[in-house]
Amino acid sequence: MGGFSAASAAERCAVGIHASPSSPASRPRSQLQEQPAPPVRRGSRRLAAPLAVSRRSILVPRAVAASTDRASPEVVGRFNLESNSELQVTLNPAPQGAIAEINLEATNTSGSLVLHWGALRPDRGEWLLLSRRPDGTTTFKNQALRTPFVKSGDNSTLIVEIDDPAVQAIEFLLFDEARNKWFKNNGQNFLIQLPTSHNQGQGASGATVVPEDLVQIQSYLRWERSGKQSYTPDQEKVEYEAARAELIEELNRGVPLGKLRARLTKTPESSERDAPASQTTTTKVPEELVQVQSYIRWEKAGKPNYSPEKQLVEFEEARKELQAELDKGTSIDQLRKKILKGNIEKKVSKQLENKKYFSVERIQRRNRDITQLLNKHKPGVTKEQVQAAPKQPTVLDLFTKSLQEGDDCDVLSRKLFKFGDKEILAIATKALGKTRVHLATNDLDPLILHWALAKKAGEWEAPPSSIAPSGSTLLEKACATSFVESELDGLQYQVVEIELDDDGYKGMPFVLRRGETWIKNSDSDFYLDFKTKVTKKANAIVRIFDTGDAGKGTAKAFLERIADLEEDAQRSFMHRFNIAADLVDQARDAGLLGIVGLFVWIRFMSTRQLIWNKNYNVKPREISKAQDRFTDDLENMYKSYPQYREILRMILSAVGRGGEGDVGQRIRDEILVIQRNNDCKGGMMEEWHQKLHNNTSPDDVVICQAIIDYIKSDFDISVYWDTLNKNGINKERLLSYDRAIHSEPKFRSDQKEGLLRDLGNYMRSLKAVHSGADLESAIATCMGYKSEGEGFMVGVQINPVKGLSSGFPELLQFVLDHVEDKSAEPLLEGLLEARVELRPLLIESSERLKDLIFLDIALDSTFRTAVERSYEELNDAAPEKIMYFIGLVLENLALSTDDNEDILYCLKGWNQAMEMVKRKDDQWALYAKACLDRTRLALASKGEQYYNMMQPSAEYLGSLLNVDEWAVDIFTEEIIRGGSAATLSALLNRFDPVLRNVAHLGSWQVISPVEVTGYVVVVDKLLSVQNKSYDKPTILVAKSVKGEEEIPDGVVGVITPDMPDVLSHVSVRARNCKVLFATCFDPNTLSELQGHEGKVFSFKTTSADVTYREITESELMQSSSANAQAGEAIPSLSLVKKKFLGKYAISAEDFTEEMVGAKSRNIAYLKGKVPSWVGIPTSVAIPFGTFEKVLSDDTNKEVAQNIQMLKGRLAQDDFSALGEMRKTVLDLTAPAQLVTELKEKMLSSGMPWPGDESDQRWEQAWMAIKKVWASKWNERAYFSTRKVKLDHDYLSMAVLVQEIVNADYAFVIHTTNPSSGDSSEIYAEVVKGLGETLVGAYPGRAMSFVCKKDDLDSPKVLGYPSKPIGLFIKRSIIFRSDSNGEDLEGYAGAGLYDSVPMDEEDQVVLDYTSDTLITDSGFRSSIFSSIARAGHAIEELYGSPQDVEGAVKDGKIYVVQTRPQM
Repeated sequence: MGGFSAASAAERCAVGIHASPSSPASRPRSQLQEQPAPPVRRGSRRLAAPLAVSRRSILVPRAVAASTDRASPEVVGRFNLESNSELQVTLNPAPQGAIAEINLEATNTSGSLVLHWGALRPDRGEWLLLSRRPDGTTTFKNQALRTPFVKSGDNSTLIVEIDDPAVQAIEFLLFDEARNKWFKNNGQNFLIQLPTSHNQGQGASGATVVPEDLVQIQSYLRWERSGKQSYTPDQEKVEYEAARAELIEELNRGVPLGKLRARLTKTPESSERDAPASQTTTTKVPEELVQVQSYIRWEKAGKPNYSPEKQLVEFEEARKELQAELDKGTSIDQLRKKILKGNIEKKVSKQLENKKYFSVERIQRRNRDITQLLNKHKPGVTKEQVQAAPKQPTVLDLFTKSLQEGDDCDVLSRKLFKFGDKEILAIATKALGKTRVHLATNDLDPLILHWALAKKAGEWEAPPSSIAPSGSTLLEKACATSFVESELDGLQYQVVEIELDDDGYKGMPFVLRRGETWIKNSDSDFYLDFKTKVTKKANAIVRIFDTGDAGKGTAKAFLERIADLEEDAQRSFMHRFNIAADLVDQARDAGLLGIVGLFVWIRFMSTRQLIWNKNYNVKPREISKAQDRFTDDLENMYKSYPQYREILRMILSAVGRGGEGDVGQRIRDEILVIQRNNDCKGGMMEEWHQKLHNNTSPDDVVICQAIIDYIKSDFDISVYWDTLNKNGINKERLLSYDRAIHSEPKFRSDQKEGLLRDLGNYMRSLKAVHSGADLESAIATCMGYKSEGEGFMVGVQINPVKGLSSGFPELLQFVLDHVEDKSAEPLLEGLLEARVELRPLLIESSERLKDLIFLDIALDSTFRTAVERSYEELNDAAPEKIMYFIGLVLENLALSTDDNEDILYCLKGWNQAMEMVKRKDDQWALYAKACLDRTRLALASKGEQYYNMMQPSAEYLGSLLNVDEWAVDIFTEEIIRGGSAATLSALLNRFDPVLRNVAHLGSWQVISPVEVTGYVVVVDKLLSVQNKSYDKPTILVAKSVKGEEEIPDGVVGVITPDMPDVLSHVSVRARNCKVLFATCFDPNTLSELQGHEGKVFSFKTTSADVTYREITESELMQSSSANAQAGEAIPSLSLVKKKFLGKYAISAEDFTEEMVGAKSRNIAYLKGKVPSWVGIPTSVAIPFGTFEKVLSDDTNKEVAQNIQMLKGRLAQDDFSALGEMRKTVLDLTAPAQLVTELKEKMLSSGMPWPGDESDQRWEQAWMAIKKVWASKWNERAYFSTRKVKLDHDYLSMAVLVQEIVNADYAFVIHTTNPSSGDSSEIYAEVVKGLGETLVGAYPGRAMSFVCKKDDLDSPKVLGYPSKPIGLFIKRSIIFRSDSNGEDLEGYAGAGLYDSVPMDEEDQVVLDYTSDTLITDSGFRSSIFSSIARAGHAIEELYGSPQDVEGAVKDGKIYVVQTRPQM
C-alpha cells in the first residue's frame, strides 16, 4: 500500500503537522533541547522519502532585507514564547507586484535567536526557499532557511521582504541556539498569511493557500471515508490534491482558517492571525492525567513495589512534570494527546477500578491437572546406531593412504570435489623438501586438466615449462595436462602429479575438460589452497583406517560425512544450511545419535567455532531461503518423531527462523534506507553495509545492539565496545570479515532520534532471520503485525496462525507489556500460561508448526532471563515465595522436556509443600527438603543424560573439524548452563540452607561417626577408586557416591555431597570398617575442603555435625591408635569349602549350616516364633555345591573348560575375565534331576512351579538361578573378598527361593540406631515398592524414622523420601543369593551378591503426593509403629541387634530376612 497506508496516515494525524517524525513539530517539547533537527515541508509522497526535496531546483523568488522607515505596519499576530517573552509580528502590505514587508520582534530574548523558515505557495508542497533573503541567511539541508535576529537592547528584531506575488504565507519556528531550544505556536508551526493587498487573496495560480498539515488530515479523512482502500502513487497524488481543493473551497466561502483547523484537529478554535498575548492564568492539571503520568513514570522505573509514602511522592512528581508542560504553553488537549497513547488509559483505569495504584496486573491462570503436561517420549540408542558399519575405503581413500605411507610425507592440504556422481581429490604434500600436487579422480573417461598456479587469490599464472608433466601443452595463462590411468588394490582411477619448483605459490586453480565439455566446481573454478594445513585429526584416511575407540558412542559414519562436507559449508551460510538440509534424512536414519550429531555441528557453527563465510558473496534472501529449507525439514521430523523434539528444538534455536523472501532481503535493503534517512553514508555504517550486503550473520544482531547502546549512552564509544566484547566480538573479529569493519561509529546529536528509531526496527528484521528466540518477532510472526508495529515490516506478508484460543493475543500482549518489569512474577505466570496454551498445537502438529515452535522457544528464553533477573528480589523473600518460583521454573522445564514425568512429580511435591506451609504443618520444611533433593537428582540425571548423549559426538566431531579444545571440553556444560535446568539449580542452591535451617538439619548428615585424621584427596566418583589402595591414611572428598561401592584400602574417611541411604551397602561397609562417612549439604564447606587437597586434616563428629581442622604431619603421626586402625583392611578370614550333599533342592526344615547360608537359616528360624501378625514367606533352597555339581555334568563340559581358563586369567590379575565369567555361567544347562527335585520341593511347600505355566517360564526361572550363581564374580564382591583375603574358590553359593511379596512398601530395620549407636532406639528406612531400590544403588533417599523401644507407638520422621523410582512386580518368584561368605563375624558381606526375580520389575516414577504414607499422618504412624514392633520382636528373639528386611502389603508386615546388625 502506498502513502495512505493505515500506519503512515495515522502517523500524519498524530503529529498534526507536516513535519517528519524526527522534527520538533512531532516531538514533546522536553525533547527539543536534545534534538534540534528542524521540520521540513513535504507533500504526501515526500513524507516517505524525506531527502527527495534536495534534488529539486527551488530557488526562484527573491527576498532581501529592507530599511526600517516604512509606513506604520499592521500587527498580525502576538505569540507567547515564555513567561516573560513574546513574539510580535507586523505586516506592511504593498500594492500588487510590490514588496511586502514582515517585521518580527521578540521581547526579552538572548542574542542567539534564529528564524527557521520557508514560504508557502499553492503550487508547491514543500517550503519554498526564497532567493530574496535577509543578511546572514543560510540554507539548512536544502529544506529550510535560517536567518539570525538582530539584537536591539532586550529585544531581537528581523525584517523579511517578499517580492513573489505567488507567495501567500510564510511558515516558521524560532530557535535559540545558545540554549538549544525551539519555540512553537502551541505545538504547531507559526503561520503568517500575506493580505489580499499583496495577492488579492490568490496565488499565482489563483488558489488560496492552505497549511499542508490540514491538507494531510483532510486527505486521511477522505481515505477513511472511502474504506481505506489501497492507492497507487498516482491515485495518492490525485487524492491529496482533491483534499486541498475541498479546503480551499471552504476558505473561499469565508470559513476562518482557525475554525477550519479546530474542526479538523478537534482542538478549541483560535485565530491564526491574532494569537492571544501572553496570559498569566495558571491552568490546573486534570487529575486523571496525573494518574496517567504517574503510571508512565512507574512503568519506566520497571514497575517497582512502592510504599504508600512513595506512591504519594510519585503522584506529586507526575503533577509537577505536567504543570511544567502547561506553563510552557502546551494546552490541556495537546498534553492529553501526548500522554494518552496506546492502551495506557485502559491500564490506568484498571488500577483505578481496583484502587491498586502502582501494582502489577496479573493474569488469571487456569486450574489444570499438572499431569496433562505429561510427556513420556524416551529417545533410545540402539546398538546398531552406536556400532555403525565401518565405511569402506574408496579408491581415492586408498590413494591418500598410499601418499601418507611415504617417507616423511606431510599433507599440506587436501580437498575433495564432486562433479556429478564423480569425485576428484586434490592433495598438496611435502616430502624430502619438495612440494607436490596430486590430483586423482574416479572418473575413468578421458580427462584433461586445465590448470595454473597462483601467488594471490583469483590469479591464473601459467607454470614454468620445467614443471609441466610430460605431454602437457603450455597456454598463455594455463597448462593442459592429460590424466593418466592407474590402479590400487584392483580399483581403477586416473591421476596427474606435479612437482613444484617454488614455495611462493599460494594455490592452484583448475578446471576439467571431457571432450568438448568443461567441468567446473558449480559456477567457480576448482581451487586447491596450498596453505591449508591438514592435521591427522582432520584427515579422513586416518579416520577410515582407525581401529581404536575414536567415535565410540556416536553416529560415527554420519559425523565423518559432516566433516567431509565442512569445507563446502564454509563458503557461506547458504551453503551450510543447504548441506544441513541434505543431511537431515541421514541424521534421522542414524537415530538419536544422528540427530545429536547434527545438533553438535550446528551448535559449533552458531558459537563461531566454524568459519561462516569464505570469499563468497551471497544475498540475504538466499541465506534466508536456505534456512527456511533446513528448518522446514526439521519441522517435518518434529511432527513425525516426538522422541527427538527436545534436540530438534535446540537445533532450531541455534539456526534461527529463516523465511524465504521479504524478511531476509530487507536486511540488505533497509540498511540503505537507514543510511539515507539519517545522513550516515560513510565510515563504520558504510563498512557494515558492505558486510551486510556480502554476507549477513548472527554477528550483525550484536553489532546493531552495540550501535544502539552507543547512541543511547550519548555516544560513549566504550559502551559500543563493551556490548561487542560481552557477546564475543572483538576488533580482530570485525577485521576478519570478508568486508572488514575498520571504523568505529560516529554520529551527530541531531541523528540520535532517527537512528534509534530506525535501528530499533532494523533489529527486528535481523532477529527475525538470525534469532529463533526473539520474542517480539516470534509473536509478530504467529499473530500478524498490528498497525503500530508495521514500520520496517511493511510488505512482509504474515497472517495469524489458526487454532489459537481467542484470549491468546491478549495473553501475548500482557507478556510484551511486562517483559521488562523488575518484579518478574506476573511475567513468569504469563509466559507459562502462554506456553501451556501453545502446547496442544505443538503436540498435534498443527499448521505453521515451525512458527509456533519458534514462539515457544522465545517464550522459554524470555522466561529464563526473567527468572535470572529476579534473583535479587528473592534474596529476602519468604520461603513460600521461593517455593512458588521453584514451581514456576519446574513447570517451564517440564514444557521443554521430552520425558518430563519425574519433573512433573517434583512440581506436585513443591505444590504440596506450599499447601503444608499454608496449613502450618510443622513438617513442611522436612518435606520440602526431600522435594529439593529429588529435584536436584532430576537435574543431575538430566545433565548426565545430556553428557552421555552429546559429549562423545562433540569430542569426535570437534577433533575432525579442529574445533578449539576448550570449546569441545565445555560443550555439554554450556548446553546445560543455557537451559532452565541451570536456572532451577541456582534457585535450589539458594533455598537449601533456608530449608536446612528451618528443619534443624544442619550442614551435615553423619552416617558413620568416626574421629579420623588423614590426607585430603578429591575424586569425582568413589566407584572409580574403590579398587585402589592408598599407602597413607586418606580422607576422600568424593563428588559422587551411589551406595553400592566398596571403601578403598587406606581410606579412613569419605565426605560427599551425595545422599546414599544410611542403610546402603557403602554406609554399612563404612561403619563396619570404622571409616568416617558423612554427607555435606553446604556447597561452600565442600568447596573449602576440596581446596585443601593434599593437606592433612583432623575430623571429629557428633551424631549430627562434623568439625575439622588442618594439622601437621607430626600430629598425624601422633594420632590415636583407634584412628590409626580406621580404614585398615580387615584381618584375613577363612572359609570352609562346601560340598554337594546329594540334594539339588531342599525345604525349610532341611536348612542347616552345611546346606545353606545364614540368610536361609534365619528365615526358617523365624517361622512360628515371631508374632502372628508378622508374615514369613514360604521358602525352599538350592543348597551349597549345586553350582559345582551342575558344572561337572557332561552337558556342561565346554562351559567348565571355559570357566577354568578364565580362572587362570583371574589368577594373573586379568580382571576383564570377571565379565566373561558371568556370561559363561549363563550358558549352563540344567540337569533333569535338578528340575525334578526343585519342582517337587516348591509344589510341596505350596509355591507355584514356573514350568506349569510354560517351558519359557521355567527357562526364565533357570536364567535367574544362573544369574545368582554368576554374581559370585561381580567386581564389587570379588575385590571385597580379595581385600579380606577370603579364598574365592571356597566361596559357595546357595540360592534361597521365595515367592515375592508384591509389596506396597519395603523396609530395612536396624534395631540399634547406626548413626548414633543408641541401642534404645530403632532406626528404619522405608521405600515405595520392592526393597531393591533401598538395598541397591538407586538414587535418592528413603523415608526414615526412629522409634524408642519403650514407646513404640510414637515413631518420629527423620526424613521424607526423594527416590524418584519405585519397583513393582506381579506375583513371581525371587531367587536370593545365600553364600557362605556373608555375615561373617567382622565382615559385612551382605548385599555383595545378587538376588534376581524371575520376572523383570516395572520401574515406576513415583508420585508421593498421592501416597497415603506421606499424606495421612495416622496411617503413617500405624505402619511405622508396626515396623518398629516387628524389629523389636526379632531383636528380642535373637538377643542381639538385628538388620531386618521386610515388606508391607495391604497394611500387613512381612519379614523376608534378618541378620546380625554390623
